[in-house]
Amino acid sequence: MPKISQRAQHMPASPVRKLVPFATAAKQKGIKVYHLNIGQPDIETPETALNAVKNIDLKVLEYALSEGNIEYRKALTDYYHSLGFTDLTPDNFIVTNGGSEALNFAISTLCDDGDEIIIPEPYYANYNGFAGTFNINVVAVPSTIDTGFALPSIEEFEKKITDKTRAIVVCNPGNPTGYLYSRDELQKLAEIAKKHDIVIISDEVYREYVYDGEKQISMLEFPEVAENVIVIDSESKRYSMCGARIGCMITRSKKIHDAAILFAQARLSPVLLGQIAATAAHKNDAEYIAKVREEYTSRRNLLVELLNEIPGVICPKPKGAFYCGVELPVDDSDKFAQWLLESYSNNNETVMVAPMGGFYSNPELGKKQVRIAYVLKQEDLKRSVELLKDAIEKYRAEFGLN
Repeated sequence: MPKISQRAQHMPASPVRKLVPFATAAKQKGIKVYHLNIGQPDIETPETALNAVKNIDLKVLEYALSEGNIEYRKALTDYYHSLGFTDLTPDNFIVTNGGSEALNFAISTLCDDGDEIIIPEPYYANYNGFAGTFNINVVAVPSTIDTGFALPSIEEFEKKITDKTRAIVVCNPGNPTGYLYSRDELQKLAEIAKKHDIVIISDEVYREYVYDGEKQISMLEFPEVAENVIVIDSESKRYSMCGARIGCMITRSKKIHDAAILFAQARLSPVLLGQIAATAAHKNDAEYIAKVREEYTSRRNLLVELLNEIPGVICPKPKGAFYCGVELPVDDSDKFAQWLLESYSNNNETVMVAPMGGFYSNPELGKKQVRIAYVLKQEDLKRSVELLKDAIEKYRAEFGLN
């Protein structure tokens, strides 16, 4: 039999996708599954993006430039200028196949085998996968649901820094919690990065979707660490273009940029059609983004209110992204999530959630938590919470938790 690498054997399963076979089986039995488990919005992609692809006038679908085609990098530059970062030029951007590849480039550029990256947890589960691919160690700094998953104290970060630390990774607003870091919290991270000469990798793919009049603060706003910041961005969530697979890595450091370009060249090029769609999406997009933000605000308000009405459920109100980190009155969220798909239905309907254990370095910390994505229309969210409430009652009765 072929030998499988240690890397493959230690690759973690996605907490978002590992339950897909159970969802598929449920659907084959005629059960409708409400997908609260994955960040795939039901929001329509901008017509400008769709029309740009439909009306494409090319004879050959050729390779794009490894760093991304200039038309799209100019569109990105204009976008970042509108955010106030007027010093950026197209040469500060490397276009990638989604934000995931941008993260891979960042980690590959900074880290060797056995190096460490520090991440406040819970964190986007694929950070584990990216780190594992390159034999990098994730050093977690836990946050807690009672603070709404606020940034842990800077002293806790200081304790984790060693001679192998290469970067601190933050997601702002956060996946899976929707937490929005304040300027003060980010200022403390900037100070620690400067003190230890390490890099802040700031995953800002949910930037546009913050609520209650708040503003997302980018790590690009801290001049004292201008050379020590990499920003990860993506069009997937901003324009509901997950399938286009277009993102970018942004840095003011020529040293980091030039090193990352070598990885970009090795994978040849980012998706041409995705760049065409994304370039078009950026044109006159203010009305689109404002409308989507309003919709997510309404969905969030409805979901959080209804969840917190369920006895034993704790759901902090997120200020950004479209996720909630939720604690449930169950014994094991992995077991509960699988039970929802295998053993539960109400009027031939059930829900699918993402167990939070996979969003922690220590799964025990998320044993009673799930991530819920408010990417469905409000009518479906309301029905999903009705199902969840009924399911919790039945689960607790079945397993003697009452």
